[in-house]
Amino acid sequence: MPARPDRSSPLEPIRRVPQIRQYASDPVPDEVIDQLLELARWTGSSKNGQPWHFIVVRDHERLRKIAALRPNIGWAAAAPLGIAIVFPAGSSLGEAYDEGRVTERLLTGAKLLGYGAGVAWFGEPPLQAEAKRILGIPEDRHARQIVTIGRATSTKDPRPTGPPRGRKPLSELVSYERWGGAKGSGRPR
Repeated sequence: MPARPDRSSPLEPIRRVPQIRQYASDPVPDEVIDQLLELARWTGSSKNGQPWHFIVVRDHERLRKIAALRPNIGWAAAAPLGIAIVFPAGSSLGEAYDEGRVTERLLTGAKLLGYGAGVAWFGEPPLQAEAKRILGIPEDRHARQIVTIGRATSTKDPRPTGPPRGRKPLSELVSYERWGGAKGSGRPR
């Protein structure tokens, strides 16, 4: 039987940061947005390049147009706020890593501030180009996603076919010292 998480752990508040796809219509206050942007600004990046630019989107019509790019992100239309993450064109693998880091920071920061957040991926390059047009992103930049933020009304996935819930046990995900190594193997005695 898997070990139960220690609810008193200082890591507990960030152990589970759900992808939120259902939001209340309440606006996100400027102070919350400023805190999230400051948190994003301080996210580590490859070679401290800080390659990102953030576009704060509150306009419901603009969010609706982005949500209409793909059926799987239709839920983004109801978000009161989106933060698009923009990178220089021809970004390196390091910048893809940076994109993941800053995205997770926004998701976690939103949760710690009492909000929910979700990631809406624009889709393949033609859809990314349309998102760039909607957001006025210059030709020499690219964007693949927008992080939506608001008060969560549910943690359930409203899509009829969402990904499976839950987590695999650590025994399926972790090896020690080498692939397939059991815990305690190779430990000096």
